[in-house]
Amino acid sequence: MKNIGRRTVMQVSAAGVALAATAKAKQSGMVPVKQKPVTGSVSNEVDVLVVGGGTAGVVAAIQAARAGAQTMIVERGTQLGGTMTTGGVAWPGIFDAWGKQVIGGIGWELVKESVELDAGEMPDFSVYEKPHWKNQVQINQYLYALLAEEKCEMAGVKIAYYEFPINVTKTAGGWTVDCAGFGTQRTVKCRQLIDCTGGAEVVGLAGGTRLREEETQPGSFLYKMGKPHEPGRGQCQRIYVHDADSTNSQTVTEANLAGRKGVLKKLRQNLKKHKGLQMMHLQPETSFRESYRIQGEAFITEADFVSGKMYEESICNSFYPIDLHTGGKLVGKKLKPGIVPTVPLGALIPAGMKNIMVAGRCVSSDRLANSALRVQASCMAMGQAAGAAAALAVEKQTSPGAVPLDDLKALLKTHGAILAGESI
Repeated sequence: MKNIGRRTVMQVSAAGVALAATAKAKQSGMVPVKQKPVTGSVSNEVDVLVVGGGTAGVVAAIQAARAGAQTMIVERGTQLGGTMTTGGVAWPGIFDAWGKQVIGGIGWELVKESVELDAGEMPDFSVYEKPHWKNQVQINQYLYALLAEEKCEMAGVKIAYYEFPINVTKTAGGWTVDCAGFGTQRTVKCRQLIDCTGGAEVVGLAGGTRLREEETQPGSFLYKMGKPHEPGRGQCQRIYVHDADSTNSQTVTEANLAGRKGVLKKLRQNLKKHKGLQMMHLQPETSFRESYRIQGEAFITEADFVSGKMYEESICNSFYPIDLHTGGKLVGKKLKPGIVPTVPLGALIPAGMKNIMVAGRCVSSDRLANSALRVQASCMAMGQAAGAAAALAVEKQTSPGAVPLDDLKALLKTHGAILAGESI
């Protein structure tokens, strides 16, 4: 024993403890199970890769998968839904215009089921309420996240959380996207790529042109103060996070720190006026309004938007007033009665690029038009259009811009979408 070192004694002791624990577990009826090691290097090959599982990305992925394409979502966060769930803006709109519904499809399916499962109330779309936000739909953000995952699973969409792209390479057959997550390095080969990151991050990595002003609209940090409440019911309170920038992890960190600091300050101020006030709810991160936009094959200007321009390749409707938060004030412009703006397919396709699309607030547009296009119902409609175009491009072995427009419209119609210029 004198020749046995201290480390050896510790190892023998540890082994004895482990054996004793195993024997005790067997006596109690438990069976020890060894977890299979998970490799940190993963490879996938799919038809359609959607980067970003937010408002537009969820709908794009479900549509592509329902149309028969092998589909995958890579999402940097912990859940699907983006602005509506992690951001907490759980009152999506606007699905109707001038007494008729103008946006439907998969996004509407999710919203409607969220309300029904939560025993909520739907607005009456046959009546155009003023102000416009009264026709937005109150949903339970927690239910929406669950339903989004369920619908992805049912459609066959593979989900990878906590991962983000670090390199995008064009290949003869499509794209190779290298992703990183803690403990994971993933390489995804895909035939079609849909960027739903909100800031066209994938397009930027691929060398595409992106647009952005020096100023960005403030983000919002959502919270709830007061007496005990029912989580998931009612709108949250919010504060502005000025200069909120979603470009990278550093700028998002700065926005989140500033937002939480602002909420804490607000709480202390309110406690001086109302004793017994409590912090009841706090969203995990800032909800961003603006970042990069693409320079697309088509470009939507403010004049196009407010006039309700119908393009040759218009694929979906959009409806919201111009709503630019800038310099501590709101620059708004209401749409004239009867006007319903539309989105052309080319606004989802980065200029000079093939087999890659965007959907959501990074749509090709000027800043004022984008301030209206960025809202959730419009992003859902764009997401469904992108998912359908990508799936058809895979089927026909072409690029989304070359997909016959009639075929695209027919597919969208089959899956419940309301086409540009139409309503129900």
